[in-house]
Amino acid sequence: MAKNDPYAALRIKEFNIFLLLRFALVLGWSMQFVVIEWQVYSLTNDKLSLGIIGACEFIPAFFMAPFAGHIVDRKEKRNLFALMITLFSLISFGLFWLTSQIIEAAWQTNSIVLAIYALVFFGGILRAFFGPTIFSLIALLVPKKIYPNAATWSSSTWKGASVAGALFGGFLIAWIGVHYTLGIIFLLVMLALVMVFFIKKKPILNKNIGESVKESLAVGLRFVFNDKVILGALTLDMIAVLFGGAVAIFAVFAKDILDAGSEGFGILNAALSLGSILTMLATTHIPITKGTGKKLLIAVIGFGCAMIVFGASKLFWLSVGALFVAGIFDGVSMVIRQTILQLKTPDEMRGRVGAVNSMFVGSSNELGAFESGVAAKIFGAPLAVVLGGIATLITVTAIGIKNKPLRELDLTDEIED
Repeated sequence: MAKNDPYAALRIKEFNIFLLLRFALVLGWSMQFVVIEWQVYSLTNDKLSLGIIGACEFIPAFFMAPFAGHIVDRKEKRNLFALMITLFSLISFGLFWLTSQIIEAAWQTNSIVLAIYALVFFGGILRAFFGPTIFSLIALLVPKKIYPNAATWSSSTWKGASVAGALFGGFLIAWIGVHYTLGIIFLLVMLALVMVFFIKKKPILNKNIGESVKESLAVGLRFVFNDKVILGALTLDMIAVLFGGAVAIFAVFAKDILDAGSEGFGILNAALSLGSILTMLATTHIPITKGTGKKLLIAVIGFGCAMIVFGASKLFWLSVGALFVAGIFDGVSMVIRQTILQLKTPDEMRGRVGAVNSMFVGSSNELGAFESGVAAKIFGAPLAVVLGGIATLITVTAIGIKNKPLRELDLTDEIED
């Protein structure tokens, strides 16, 4: 196998199956996110409702994450992944049912919205398990020397599905309506459930079976908080998503500011992800292991600047361009963060470290959605995004100055070892 083979991970059959099922799953999840936001905002016409969606998913995802990591480290990963997909299919079917004509005619609008919030809350619980399960499973599918390549392809697949999901979600709402779009999402989740059983069961690497939940959680948290590189990388991404992101209020920009409708809503969502996936595919040919820390800092700075331009823009295509550039920097940041985590995390702690990653980054998506909704309600959507971008720049500058191990990080030796 060539030393810098850009397709190294793709030469492993089970990893290809994993990528296919992850694409189907994330495609459905991404479409569902777009459809839920559009439906709830259409029903309520209230910016704060978009923030409530984020809060409903953030609260369970954040508080369940440590326990999820403890469980993931002690369970067989393939079957656990299958269980998570099965439960997610129940959420998808529930949303499909809630948007049917029968329910819309029989239920009051407030009841439908509350039921959607409840399903989103259930989804937040599942999100706490999905992150550490996937993070742990990847390491069992490929050898360590190609972790960076596997992380790149996995992240690219995730972003590619996000691109398609965001784009098709917006267009399908216009073409076939919310209800039938959710029906397609349910079928995608069921397809992912079938494919997961083409992956063999994997060994359980954690030998500390007798360790109590409290001890297990303490060990995982202590490991992350004592490693300045991992802690710095997670903090950077969390702050960028929490303050710099504006995905949750794209519906406001599409409908009220840019006058772009549901099609424009889909394009705005897709532009951010498209920039990311193109960049991540490029990193399969251009390694990011040399000068890793500096590249991560530059990427987050670029993301913050691009989001400031987006917030200030009143022109649709300028907004799309700014999001595309933000996606480019976001793609670099994501690949670097995943590579750092894969290379520096012991096998027996992957579930717990993946759970902490979910708390920092995954949950910050939902908390960021809540923050964006509240800020948009108080300041207006454009100013909220601009202020978030400024907060991102201030934070990355402070971390760059204070965190020398992260600033000087180079992963070349880790790969060679």
